[in-house]
Amino acid sequence: MADTSDFRNGLVLQWNNDLWQIVEFMHVKPGKGGAFVRSKLKNIRTGKVVDETWRAGAPVETARVERRTYQFLYEDEMGLHFMNTDTYDQIMVPRDVVPGRPYLKEGGTIDLLVHAETEKVLNSEISPSVELMVTQTDPGMKGNTATGATKPATVESGATVQVPLFINEGDVIRVNTGDGSYITRVSAA
Repeated sequence: MADTSDFRNGLVLQWNNDLWQIVEFMHVKPGKGGAFVRSKLKNIRTGKVVDETWRAGAPVETARVERRTYQFLYEDEMGLHFMNTDTYDQIMVPRDVVPGRPYLKEGGTIDLLVHAETEKVLNSEISPSVELMVTQTDPGMKGNTATGATKPATVESGATVQVPLFINEGDVIRVNTGDGSYITRVSAA
C-alpha cells in the first residue's frame, strides 16, 4: 500500500471503486494545521477529471495499468479483434472501448490500456491523426475552389470525411481522429 508521498504524475490509483490517473498534484504545507496534497485525477474509463484533496501521508491503493500496442485485425458481430505486436496474442475488445473505431483500418495500430492484474482492457488511444485512402467521392467541379467548399468522401476505414473539392478517389489524406476533420492531402492518386 502506498501513501501520498508516492504521488507522481501518471500514477494510477484504485479509488471510489474505479481507476483514476493522477494528472497533477501539489503538496501544501500551510502555516497552521496539517499538510495536505491537492490532486487532479482523471478517470481511466470515462475521462472525467475531478479535484481531490488528501491528508499528507494518507494511504492509497495503487493499480498497475500497462499501455500495449496492438494491431487491428478485423471486426465482427462479437467486437473488434486485435493482435499484440510483441507476443502475437489475439484478443477481442467490445466496440465501446475503442471510440476512434471509424478511423481504424485493418492492419492499423492502436494503444490499449490494460489492467495488469486482471488483464481487462480499460481504454484505447488511437493516434491523433491517421492517413487513409479515399475510396469514394464525387469529382470536384473546376472553378469552385475559391469558396472553400467541401464534399463528403468515404475513406478506406468506412468513415465519411468532409474534404476540399480538389480531393479525388485514390488520394491519401490525413484525418484528425478526435473530430474526424480533414487535415491535409498526403499524396495524390
